[in-house]
Amino acid sequence: MSEPTIHCVQKAEAQLGETPLWDAARGVLWWIDIERPTLWRLDPASGETSALEQPGTYLGSLALTRSGRHMVARDLSLLLLDPDTGVTEPLSETPGEAMPHTRLNDGRVDVNGRLWIGTMDNGLKDGRGSLYRVDPDGTMEALFGDVIVANGIAFDPDGRHMYFTDTRRYITYRLTLDAAGERVESREVFADYSATGDRPDGACVDADGCLWQAFFGGGKVVRYAPDGRIDREIALPVTNPTCLCFGGPDLRTLFVTSATKFLTSDQRAAEPLAGSVLAIEGVGQGAPEYLFDA
Repeated sequence: MSEPTIHCVQKAEAQLGETPLWDAARGVLWWIDIERPTLWRLDPASGETSALEQPGTYLGSLALTRSGRHMVARDLSLLLLDPDTGVTEPLSETPGEAMPHTRLNDGRVDVNGRLWIGTMDNGLKDGRGSLYRVDPDGTMEALFGDVIVANGIAFDPDGRHMYFTDTRRYITYRLTLDAAGERVESREVFADYSATGDRPDGACVDADGCLWQAFFGGGKVVRYAPDGRIDREIALPVTNPTCLCFGGPDLRTLFVTSATKFLTSDQRAAEPLAGSVLAIEGVGQGAPEYLFDA
């Protein structure tokens, strides 16, 4: 396999850049800055960018829909957002009163057009979070709890397995779903970094069924074979890569978001690309994102 090339496609200083998604219909990349709640749009062909600031404290994640609107997770609420007008429509409300000091975080749509999304403890230490499945009518079902920071949700091409990461437990799991793809039948450890403290973060699956994952604080992205073996490791010019997705017309560009969060002033001075969006070429082809059925 040839050596990959890495370049910056959007210079930014995101506090906590996350959830890059390739919008094939528009030919653009969307991503968010969670803690300066902003939705970003990047046209890689022209280099043009635009930003849509959001109310609230956190913009936890993003999903694309069949209607062309976006599903956004704002604090503990799920809304449908028109990215052209900024108009929102409420869809679901997470039962945060039952588990205070939490917010919505990473999510992804499955092959059936449903959103799987997790919550996290704002203090990054207690198992206050849960994994939810959200149906197109807005119904939310809690699937399991005792999660510190829900992350790294991605689906195997077979439709029966998904990946789920608890970043602050330093573990990525492989979940087996029931035949309808609605509930979790079993959960097994896929990659365990509890001994080293490495922090697996956002993830995606490529056309070969391999899992790509960013490592917050580790300055790298890793590709796993389906059996859990590390197939490839790519060092990045940023300490805090957060999430990644394949995009471009042929899904052969791996886009990576990053963060300035937790960096010292000296680290930020030494990392001019911290908080920017990077692109990695020469690492194969991705799988298209599924769309929420709304």
